Amino acid sequence: MSDASQPNETSKAAPLGLPAPGDATADAQPNVIKLDHLGPMIVNSDGTISRIANWGAMSQIEKDRSLRLLAKRNNARMESLKADPNNNEQQS
Repeated sequence: MSDASQPNETSKAAPLGLPAPGDATADAQPNVIKLDHLGPMIVNSDGTISRIANWGAMSQIEKDRSLRLLAKRNNARMESLKADPNNNEQQS
């Protein structure tokens, strides 16, 4: 019976407060995860996003050319998606 009386005593005790501002450690920098090794993001014409599957196997010249082409294509697709009023209803 003494075990049954202990929860009542703890429930009547004052609730624990938050730690003082100086006691908690705060990271000045958030955790950063780099995904550069996965390659650039590709905006598809329907608004979905994908990546190049063989990005790691491409030569540097292929990567540079792909980045130039993808930047232009992604910008054009983003502009057309923003201008399309039917597409805005699907994203909401």
